[in-house]
Amino acid sequence: MCGTQDKNARDLLMHLHRWHEMVIKWHKDNLAGKEAEFLPQGFTWRTTPELNLKFWHEYQNVNLAKAKRLVKESHKEVMDIINSHTNDELFKKGVYKWTGGTSLGAYLVSVTSSHYDWAMKLLKKMP
Repeated sequence: MCGTQDKNARDLLMHLHRWHEMVIKWHKDNLAGKEAEFLPQGFTWRTTPELNLKFWHEYQNVNLAKAKRLVKESHKEVMDIINSHTNDELFKKGVYKWTGGTSLGAYLVSVTSSHYDWAMKLLKKMP
């Protein structure tokens, strides 16, 4: 069943886009030496439903055409990040202090293929 805010394709695309934006900013900041957390200030992994709802409210004035363009652009940026790293840099734990106890690749898989799988399942359930 769809989440309370994931009612249409635009909602799903913007959700994906906003998570792309988070990983892009987090990656850029940390590589530049600016220590940054993945989740925005004030949010934890436990409060991601509240974060997603916050995002949902922010993009209610975005139409489907713009959502498609934005997610396509941010997807390309995430793919560029992935392609800029070696497999070891992506999947070996401890390469980057700022990824904590996991690998950079785990975050990138989370905001791409895992998220895309989730979105596709919801799209199939939509009328």
